[in-house]
Amino acid sequence: MSAMTEFHADTIVYNGTIWCGYEQGTAEALAIWQGKVLATGTKDQILSLKGGKTRLIDLEGRFATPGLNDAHLHLLLVGLTLSWIDASPQSVPTLESLLDVIRDKAASVPRGTWIKARGYDQTKLDIGRHPHRLELDAAAPSNPVLLERACGHVAIFNSKAFELAGVDENTPVPDGGLIEQKNGALTGMVAENAQNLVLRTMPKPTMEEMIDAIEAAGHLLLSYGITSVMDAAVGQVSGFDEIRAYNLAKLQKRLPVRSWLVLLQDGQSMVEKCFEAGLVSGVGDEMMTIGAVKIFLDGSAGGRTAWMSKPYLGDDNNTGVQILPDAELEALVLDAHTKGYQLACHAIGDAAIGQLITAYEKALAAHPDTDRRHRIEHCGFSTPEQHERMQKAGIYPCPQQVFIYDFGDAYISVLGEDRALSSYPLKTWKDLGFKPATGSDSPVSHPNPYPNIYSMLTRETGKGTVMDARERVTIEEALQVYTEYGAFSQKLEDVKGKLIPGQVADIAVFSRNMLTAQPKDILNDTHCVLTIRGGEVVFERR
Repeated sequence: MSAMTEFHADTIVYNGTIWCGYEQGTAEALAIWQGKVLATGTKDQILSLKGGKTRLIDLEGRFATPGLNDAHLHLLLVGLTLSWIDASPQSVPTLESLLDVIRDKAASVPRGTWIKARGYDQTKLDIGRHPHRLELDAAAPSNPVLLERACGHVAIFNSKAFELAGVDENTPVPDGGLIEQKNGALTGMVAENAQNLVLRTMPKPTMEEMIDAIEAAGHLLLSYGITSVMDAAVGQVSGFDEIRAYNLAKLQKRLPVRSWLVLLQDGQSMVEKCFEAGLVSGVGDEMMTIGAVKIFLDGSAGGRTAWMSKPYLGDDNNTGVQILPDAELEALVLDAHTKGYQLACHAIGDAAIGQLITAYEKALAAHPDTDRRHRIEHCGFSTPEQHERMQKAGIYPCPQQVFIYDFGDAYISVLGEDRALSSYPLKTWKDLGFKPATGSDSPVSHPNPYPNIYSMLTRETGKGTVMDARERVTIEEALQVYTEYGAFSQKLEDVKGKLIPGQVADIAVFSRNMLTAQPKDILNDTHCVLTIRGGEVVFERR
């Protein structure tokens, strides 16, 4: 036992199996002092630190881990979309059921009110294709409709939405975007950069609505044992006002989870404004930190917009969407790197990953930094040659293993087994020393951690397809990915990620001992019963 015995603990957690970290193993009890872990050890050792005011938390034999770290999601957007129509396959598996909920919504709101839905996947709809503009028109003729694909990179709009935005068949398509037409008419599908032509006509949320959204999403995450997150695109909704919303939420004690803020580099000058305000990577505290800079290089594989070196199945003319030309990307990366920012850029297809590695390599050559830890967000279809370059340059993949569970079959349908099965190669990355984190990319996937853990253990999709069993990891490795590696990805491994003396006392308590449970039981019959952040109970299931 390691302990500062001159102090009495503020809180003692005992009578359970406490997994402290991959190298640390388990303990029977844990002491907390001033929001940090004071000591771990046997029940008798830790209870010797009990004082007159020490709070005792009896785990009643349950299983505890460090607080989970969702290393890539969109916290503000999760909160804002909680009120949207759930268009996921679980809720509306058919086109008709999807149109029914849109029709019902249109009947309950005033004419002209935006109807927003998110989560459809054309590969899982009964029709096997994207919905069409005219189908949305029939369901909601007097309201503009936004129907976002699960990935967020593809949307379907109805005619009313196009009318408000002034978009028609003659509208120029922005670079790095797509406005689909068939037989000279809009289908409703808009992808990547082109979505902004329509989305900018939607009313922006107020400051109070953004703070409400941050708080609501944070409480949802705490209910799953998630105490830390990365907001992967701050500025996407309301520009620099989102920085204000986060700071006000924190000031008002309405920021429930530790937040690592990634600044979106786009037309809203987020990075320039933050840099002028001195908000560079690492600025902040244990509750809220400025993280990296985000640039989008491509789209999503399931939406056929991830930029691949070879065409998608059944469409020899489509290799996805390259959002930025090489020179522009390299200039943006060099600028952010020179300013002192870590970068966490979106690249899914192998062509996009290669483009990003080159940009990182050039920036690091111009201004060397052996521990900048530039990240490749998603990095789904990387190659062995790219892994060698990443190792040499100190570039890290930051994937979402739940994509295997949610979208693995879609990857097979659009890319074929040769390319799809080996995607998101977690075991390979771990063995190469990359310390890959995991996340949900919520609202792309649900933040529920159990499908994420299940996919790491089994490499099975929701339908049971095994996506290369060689990439499976053990439960201890999966928990390390969800905790320690998440902290590493944010350069905060000395602050959180393990339950060791001096690190923050963030603890998730679960109904089942995952170390001994079957993967199916983790997936279907496990829940978080208690969440502690900084030594304080912030969620308790009743």
